[in-house]
Amino acid sequence: MKTFSTLILCITLLFSGCSQPPNFKSTDISGADWGKGFTLTDPQGQTRRLVDFQGKALIVFFGYTQCPDVCPTTLSSMREVLGRLGDDAGRVQVIFVTLDPARDTAQVLAEYARAFHPSFIGLYGDETATAAVARDFKVFYARHAGSTPGSYSIDHSTGSYVFDPQGRLRLLVRHGETPANVAADLKLLLAGK
Repeated sequence: MKTFSTLILCITLLFSGCSQPPNFKSTDISGADWGKGFTLTDPQGQTRRLVDFQGKALIVFFGYTQCPDVCPTTLSSMREVLGRLGDDAGRVQVIFVTLDPARDTAQVLAEYARAFHPSFIGLYGDETATAAVARDFKVFYARHAGSTPGSYSIDHSTGSYVFDPQGRLRLLVRHGETPANVAADLKLLLAGK
């Protein structure tokens, strides 16, 4: 009986050391074979790549500055997420990638991103680079003609992509996810989960 009790105790201790997978609120896409990187330009004309942000959790959102609803609500939500992170906010970078490089000039993109939070960075590429990055991230976007040539709208995917500090794609955040849930997920990633 004593041997059996010792065996049970050893098994219990062995399995108590095994860690459970993190309980993310967002969709866990760890190990996805897409969204591996980007080479785009920031408003200061500097080439930026995914590897430039290693060491921080990175949130990447695709949209355009004339978007009437999804883009401003997402970026407002991300501002609130940073507010909920306290001191950890400095370990998170939000990136806004434009799907409308024809209208979203460097100046427009810089002003737009900063209007939501001074740390947010807007990135752009030419039409070819934009299409390549969108394809790599599995982002859908389609231009719809407006009443004048410059008044078109763009339908686009609404999720945000979250990379851990090691530069690995980990989460897909649904549009409308609460800032509290996104902040909780980021805290897990920042803790090495």
